[in-house]
Amino acid sequence: MITIHYQAINLNEKLSELNDLWSLKVIGEMNDYQFKLIKIAGEFEWHSHEETDKVFMVIEGEMIIDFRDGQVKISKGEMIVLPKGIEMKPSAEKECHIMLVEPRSIVNNDGTESELTAANDTWI
Repeated sequence: MITIHYQAINLNEKLSELNDLWSLKVIGEMNDYQFKLIKIAGEFEWHSHEETDKVFMVIEGEMIIDFRDGQVKISKGEMIVLPKGIEMKPSAEKECHIMLVEPRSIVNNDGTESELTAANDTWI
């Protein structure tokens, strides 16, 4: 028999454990999907995720996602679901706290090695 521990995850406590910008940390898992927290500021690189959709939920602050044909601003308390294959460049003028929901195997820049590539499947 599996023992289940019922415990809420405090997002503010988990965010306080994040020190580096653009460094994803996993806080929970459901089926094959992970809930990841990240702090961002400045610009990320252009990239796309060819195999999966992606969800961005802004917990604190405001972010911009540029697309080749437009842009969207996502503020605290808002979210966006992006379909797979969309080329994007996330950014934030000031520090922004985000929760991402994506499959377990996804790397933050679709596997293109760069200084912004974050380690995958790192839990806090």
